[in-house]
Amino acid sequence: MQLDLHQLRELLTAIDQTNISELTLKSGDLELVVRKGTSLSDRLSLPSTKQSDAISELVSPNVASLETIATSETNAISPLATPKASNKFEEILSPVVGTFYRASNPDELPFVEVGDQITSGQTVCIIEAMKVMNEIEAEVSGQIMEILVKNGEPVEYNQPLMLVNPN
Repeated sequence: MQLDLHQLRELLTAIDQTNISELTLKSGDLELVVRKGTSLSDRLSLPSTKQSDAISELVSPNVASLETIATSETNAISPLATPKASNKFEEILSPVVGTFYRASNPDELPFVEVGDQITSGQTVCIIEAMKVMNEIEAEVSGQIMEILVKNGEPVEYNQPLMLVNPN
């Protein structure tokens, strides 16, 4: 399947104007995933030269960066689906749509860091929604394995925020 830069931009614009939150296109060894609600830098991964070459060929041989393809910060493009979390890790999910904050204010230390031990009921972040600061509490005790969202980024309902290795 050949798809030039113009066609890809049209596709992204069309998706942006719908309520579609994720689209996956597969062709041979290439898998192109477009997601709304995540940033490009968080989700972009090019695990092999072969896949990188395939992306460049698919989009356009003259495209230097995939970031130039995105028509909106809310679209993410990755050549492969984001690796699934290990079944042993629990996800802390956003209960609301809003803005993710790691600390109660910019001068404070983050609630948690990767590697921290947490307990059920402990505040791990804040989601600001409609000028209301919602403290998000862990529903499981364990160790923070990964923080999936950057400070100040918008998040969607039920979006994974952190991975926890439960005790």
